[in-house]
Amino acid sequence: MNIIDTVAELRSTVSQWRTAGQRIALVPTMGNLHAGHLQLVEEARQRAERVVVSIFVNPMQFTNVGGDGKDFERYPRTLAADCEKLGAMPAAPEVVFAPSVDEVYPHGFEQQARVEVPGIGDILEGEFRPGHFTGVATVVAKLFNMSLPDVALFGEKDFQQLLVIRRLTAELCFPVEIIGIPTVREANGLAMSSRNQYLSDEERQTAALLYQTLQEVKQQIEAGAEDSVKLCTQAMAQLQDAGFRPEYFELRRSSDLQPADPQDKDGILLSAAWLGEARLIDNLRLS
Repeated sequence: MNIIDTVAELRSTVSQWRTAGQRIALVPTMGNLHAGHLQLVEEARQRAERVVVSIFVNPMQFTNVGGDGKDFERYPRTLAADCEKLGAMPAAPEVVFAPSVDEVYPHGFEQQARVEVPGIGDILEGEFRPGHFTGVATVVAKLFNMSLPDVALFGEKDFQQLLVIRRLTAELCFPVEIIGIPTVREANGLAMSSRNQYLSDEERQTAALLYQTLQEVKQQIEAGAEDSVKLCTQAMAQLQDAGFRPEYFELRRSSDLQPADPQDKDGILLSAAWLGEARLIDNLRLS
């Protein structure tokens, strides 16, 4: 496994693979890897001869998180441990791409040309984290151009992010297949996330209520409940009573995240809520 920190070296390596006719998979991450990330790498290995895992904490997508500007600074950087985990995998990637901020944004990310996905990037997460998806779309577009993958894999926990990336890939004509991989969960149902480490032991147990609440609302809708708005409002109150600071809990269409009703066949429940110092997001598709 080779650790690369410059675009020039990455492109040289990828060029050799392409000359040999090998299929390339990219797994973009911000590091602090957990079992969900490793599952993406395993899935990537099933789809390509060569695998690149990028580890880059992207400053452009941290705009307004928590409102204090400190989330980027405190986001965990664990490159050595991440590389150890990846290297120990039977499906270990050929390359870990771990560039500096200056390597990715040589003129500063404030002056960086940007990729925006209007509409789908402005609602839900986009409403509570203005500018976030511009940062995500920009860095993903850059990573695609740096690594020239045939396929890229993303977790479905960040469902809206996945749709944003699908949209930008299609509309900017990137020849990249986008694969979404189901959410990996802890034993109590909590979706695995690098930010879970901000939770205390007690909060970690409480955090499982987010997924449980999604399951309860899903069951009610599938049992025939017609007033999904009322159910989602009740779910918000239930989370607040449990100690969360909920931001949204909504039923949307999984195709475009527009408001859905219980009869829609592609419905998905999405929620975001703060618990202590951790901002948690999760989702659950209707059957």
